[in-house]
Amino acid sequence: MAEKKPIKITETILRDAHQSLIATRMSTEQMLPILEKLDQVGYYSLECWGGATFDASLRFLKEDPWERLRKIKDKAKNTKLQMLFRGQNILGYRPYADDVVEYFVQKSIANGIDIIRIFDCLNDLRNLQTAVKAANKEKGHAQVALSYTLGEAYTLDYWTGIAKEIEEMGANSICIKDMAGLLLPYTATELVSALKEAVSIPIQLHTHYTSGVAAMTYLKAVEAGVDVIDTAMSPFALGTSQPATEVMVETFKGTPYDTGFDQQLLAEIADYFRPLRDEALDSGLLNPKNLGVNIKTLLYQVPGGMLSNLTSQLKEQHAEDKFYDVLEEVPRVRQDLGECPLVTPSSQIVGTQAVFNVIMGERYKMVTKETKDVLSGKYGKTVKPFNAEVQKKCIGDAEVITCRPADLIPNELEKLESEMAQYKEQDEDVLSYALFPQVATDFFKYREAQKTGMDATVADTENGAYPV
Repeated sequence: MAEKKPIKITETILRDAHQSLIATRMSTEQMLPILEKLDQVGYYSLECWGGATFDASLRFLKEDPWERLRKIKDKAKNTKLQMLFRGQNILGYRPYADDVVEYFVQKSIANGIDIIRIFDCLNDLRNLQTAVKAANKEKGHAQVALSYTLGEAYTLDYWTGIAKEIEEMGANSICIKDMAGLLLPYTATELVSALKEAVSIPIQLHTHYTSGVAAMTYLKAVEAGVDVIDTAMSPFALGTSQPATEVMVETFKGTPYDTGFDQQLLAEIADYFRPLRDEALDSGLLNPKNLGVNIKTLLYQVPGGMLSNLTSQLKEQHAEDKFYDVLEEVPRVRQDLGECPLVTPSSQIVGTQAVFNVIMGERYKMVTKETKDVLSGKYGKTVKPFNAEVQKKCIGDAEVITCRPADLIPNELEKLESEMAQYKEQDEDVLSYALFPQVATDFFKYREAQKTGMDATVADTENGAYPV
């Protein structure tokens, strides 16, 4: 019998599972009653914060995300808490100054986060340095995620080279972040084996069930020596979410990878979440389409959340018949933009540009500000050079920056503090405001009105799922 190496599990039910299936709409109130049981399972960590939870809490649920984190920490005494962090973009959609990134990391750890999973949509490690250093300084666990994708540039040498740089940067572990479910089982064997050989820090694997291969990919990755896998409790598993926790636990039972988890306890947790799932199905919040296998994901390398965004964009333009044209245009735009991985925000940028290219009948006739920013180097360095003709057509002779984009952003914390001073009730409020100025201001007004007993209805400004 091989030596015992129980597989560790990160549970995503409190973050990515509901982000992927019900547009991040699970409230703190729905989470708290089950936390003590989740805390007894023996998970490696509970992913419960970051990603789109911050925006969705403020915007749709009228909740303070910081308060949510403190309440979860209060009940989860034995399990590490984990968050997802978009490098220099934090949890927002633009790069922030270093002082904001450092303060956000400091406050996340002070409020209860143990592990920060940090990624960049271009895998430009310069966009991760500040967050990694800040996490190290605060004695947090800095996990750097590789945004996994396919393409000529993405060879085993590329992945092992970047992994070595991540280890040298001071990261505590590496995550293979397969946001579109593109990693196939036997490729996982090769990739995990190569990474285990290249670096000595632990390797975690995160994938989505979108393309139907995720559980098999986990099986092969675990056999190849991966240290941790991400799973979701069965009521919010599969489809655009992760493989089911209970299934993976049962799969490894009696093997050297046995988790030792109690299936009876897991069944009680699943029983708690099942009515929430039924409610989401009845209300239409959970679309049954998101639960099936979408083989187009493998054919077009488009993440599930991005597919639904494309559909809704085309619907708005009354151009649903152009869906397949847009799907074929996406890889072309991606090539023009340096073969970047498709993950927030690059997935939205490439997708929207592909829609414009098809609808306008001429490529790059209409160019979004974000596409111009990518081609100007404002998001960082891509793995391959940009298409020079496209770059010329979109930005003309504008200067292209080659330094780390954040080097050009002056410190902004003081300015932000002064802008929102009238609403400040806790230090963390300035960070909510920094990320989402309008949404946070609406929330602060709502919070104030709740205290004074006034009726404050805040418009639901944006609807829809968040990919990542």
